[in-house]
Amino acid sequence: MGFYRRYPRSREIALKRLLPLLLFSLFVVVGVLVLIRTSALSSPRAYDYNVHDGLSSEIEDQLLDVVKKPKIPFQNELSLSLEKKNHLPPRNLDLFPTLKEGHVSIVLYVHNRPQYLRAVVDSLSKVEGIAETLLLVSHDGYFKEMNSIIEGIRFCQVKQIFAPYSPHLFPDSFPGTSSGDCKDKQDAQIDNCTGNPDQYGNHRSPRIVSLKHHWWWMMTTVWDGLVETRRHQGHILFIEEDHYIFPNAYRNIQILTDLKQSKCPDCYAANLAPSDVKAKGEGWESLVAEKIGNVGYTFNRTVWRKIHAKAFEFCSFDDYNWDITMWAAVYPSWGSHVYTLRGPRRSAAHFGKCGLHQGQEEDRSCIDNGKLDITVEDADKHPNIKTEWGLHVFEQQGGYQAGFRGWGGWGDKRDQQLCMSFASMYHVVDSSHEARSLKHKAMRQPTSEMSS
Repeated sequence: MGFYRRYPRSREIALKRLLPLLLFSLFVVVGVLVLIRTSALSSPRAYDYNVHDGLSSEIEDQLLDVVKKPKIPFQNELSLSLEKKNHLPPRNLDLFPTLKEGHVSIVLYVHNRPQYLRAVVDSLSKVEGIAETLLLVSHDGYFKEMNSIIEGIRFCQVKQIFAPYSPHLFPDSFPGTSSGDCKDKQDAQIDNCTGNPDQYGNHRSPRIVSLKHHWWWMMTTVWDGLVETRRHQGHILFIEEDHYIFPNAYRNIQILTDLKQSKCPDCYAANLAPSDVKAKGEGWESLVAEKIGNVGYTFNRTVWRKIHAKAFEFCSFDDYNWDITMWAAVYPSWGSHVYTLRGPRRSAAHFGKCGLHQGQEEDRSCIDNGKLDITVEDADKHPNIKTEWGLHVFEQQGGYQAGFRGWGGWGDKRDQQLCMSFASMYHVVDSSHEARSLKHKAMRQPTSEMSS
């Protein structure tokens, strides 16, 4: 009996000694599991691209249904540091603590043309209502002077984001240039180099493909990734660094987005300028419906879902221009004319005279020999769109359309796969059935929802 009385006490003492160790071990195991799960959800894994493979049905199925983790290259130190900046809150919250209800957010996407950017920022500072909204600036890579210009903005809330996979951030590896990459019209088999040529036999140029990569990454990030905009239910206005914005632009775009549902239920977007970038407008007392232009365009989340559902069409079309890709490959796939609503007089003007990533040198002025030749008249200083106007529809859509083959520059499978990965980076889900249901639901959205 003495033995049995001592044994439970010895076991109790042993258990008390082991309990802290067991609790510590359990804490460590749980912590490791949490870190692994967090890493799996937030950090896209690297992918060794096989550039000699075509876009197989497996890849297409995966990326269209957005059910698997995106296959994105390893990030270098600069890329990681810029991605951290993307999570910083907007600046100027001390000056503009709140956004006005029903505001139209503005996204300005820029490359590396400081002379252009100064002109655009100056024009935005004079826009009526600019203090009511958020200005989000998306940078294609990191350029000190461009960053400095944006940091100097004091007329509204402003947030900067930087494309962390911009080719400009990767000097020695994809999506930049690798040492073994094919150049010009080299043959990958004969010259033992890496890459797929475009339809004209030319291999990729990182400086050129960055334009399309940036636009697609920006769209997915703004609509689905950022805390500030991923739940935004209204319209978002997109402008570029060579778009001069007139003082009445913000008020006019508010009027147009409000009128879309009643005046043009078949319109997917609203524009500040004609699709012909050289046109100033007709001067009629009438609203205008025509194809979506690339100067000052705005649309809502329903339209974005329709665009996102066509990720494969966008990413596989052999043209390095995002806008031509939309006109020739995406919009035609919707099955009907794709209209935008605009006024008869422009509220924004395209003034760029230099090509992509040019115009930053002080001795190579690209704005009309150093001077901005845009006249802002009295009619451009105040809202000039009347709600009682009727609608004139341009049924014959000019310019690039379905059937155009593209200008090339987008033949490398690595670019196509990276583009498709951007489409899925915020849409990793557990069930392929759920993803398909969401995609088909977006495709069936009635036109009226696009106008609201």
